[in-house]
Amino acid sequence: MPLTPLTLSPHQVLYEQVADRLQQLITDGPLKPGDRLPSVRKLRAQLSVSTSTVMEAYRLLEDRGLIVARPQSGYYVKQTVLDLPQEPAPTAPPRQATDIDISLAFEVMNRMRDGGLIQLGAALPDLEQLPLAQLNRLMGKVIREDPNLTHSYGTLQGSYRLRSELAKRMLDAGCSVHPDQMVITNGANEAIYFCLQALTQPGDTVAIESPTYFATLEAMKCLGLKALPLPTHPRDGLSLPHLEEALQTGEVKVLLLVSNFSNPLGSCMGDRQKKRLMNLLNQYDTPLIEDDVYGDLCFEGNRPKAIKAFDTENRVLYCASVSKTLSPGLRVGWCAGSRYHTAIARMKSILNQNTAMAPQLTVAAFLANGGYDRHLRHLRRSYHEQMLRMQQAVRDYFPAETCMTRPSGGHVLWLEMPEGFDSMRLYREALERGIAIAPGVMFSASGQGYGNCFRLNTAVPWTEAIEQAMQTLGLLIKKQLAESFLQADRA
Repeated sequence: MPLTPLTLSPHQVLYEQVADRLQQLITDGPLKPGDRLPSVRKLRAQLSVSTSTVMEAYRLLEDRGLIVARPQSGYYVKQTVLDLPQEPAPTAPPRQATDIDISLAFEVMNRMRDGGLIQLGAALPDLEQLPLAQLNRLMGKVIREDPNLTHSYGTLQGSYRLRSELAKRMLDAGCSVHPDQMVITNGANEAIYFCLQALTQPGDTVAIESPTYFATLEAMKCLGLKALPLPTHPRDGLSLPHLEEALQTGEVKVLLLVSNFSNPLGSCMGDRQKKRLMNLLNQYDTPLIEDDVYGDLCFEGNRPKAIKAFDTENRVLYCASVSKTLSPGLRVGWCAGSRYHTAIARMKSILNQNTAMAPQLTVAAFLANGGYDRHLRHLRRSYHEQMLRMQQAVRDYFPAETCMTRPSGGHVLWLEMPEGFDSMRLYREALERGIAIAPGVMFSASGQGYGNCFRLNTAVPWTEAIEQAMQTLGLLIKKQLAESFLQADRA
């Protein structure tokens, strides 16, 4: 956004005039929450002022609470709590074990992956933001250097080279895991499936967050398990008092949850909660399957610890993958199974014997060359900016009654409309206009809950088409709510 040079005022110091000019752009709307401000060098040239003047102006805007500095990235318009719609209340599912109904999920997922749609539904990273060229070069290199290994089965547990690199990465999550205690899998979903298969028998009850990622529900359905949905806070995660009530019954065979930036709520448990959770699991001798696939995608500060970091009795089965950070198509995931490691390795041997070696060695090479942290810094900044843009669009185009989550990482946003709103109707009407969303019922174990909710994927870089899609969704939502209001008024 080019700016004309300032008209100097004798009543105000120069850096204050620069700050006021930018503040007006923020207040009037051209600069929106999440937008990046011009670099110091660019603004200096546009306004014909010194570097120190621009720096003082930016410091003043920081003091006013209007912008925030991000290391190695620049200055951004700050998103304040007052800018955002209200958060959803903690969920309150029926606290009883239920058979799982996933009849809708398969149909919706097929449509969400249609390449001709504006993809706001499937929680997939945008391929343009992933280091595909580097991965392709590395794959070619590992195949040329060791063709026999890349075309072999390899070991049952997977490439030791990869397991060693992953064990180093897990130190960032607070976990000390030996490579020999890891199994490489075809993505995190396979790891979770193996864990469930190793720990349960058909008819067993698994305690879960609610709402819950639908692929987890699909795995549980395939294994003949029952789900016990538990109340969940949209920011802090699973309700520990309700979990303790469930554990006291003795019916819960295993707990399964996403610890950091969950899908679909985006919640992230704090360290104190994670420690309290482990104390409960130890007290009631209950294992935990931890899905930490989004853990590396925090927006600011240090990566949050895994729950496994607080595991003193080896009862946490830790699952993750590179599908959200490097490549969904390479299908490289892993499980650190603690005391259940042998059982999980046995499941792997029965189902598919191994994971393809070329993708494993490619990921290992990428992790070893030091580029992963640099890539993560870029990806985190990008996802944060896109999340802020999406939240701002919800505020601008959706009705005032909308409730919206405020994730501090990951790339999914959960929206709640007034009771009676039909997210399946919105899903169908949006499809007719070339837009995909994920209706809330997909994330309900019974297939009945969250009919007034839906999930959006914020990993897609912001474009005019995305902006128009959000406007369209807002109009469809307002139209449906208005019709509901008129029907209620006539009744």
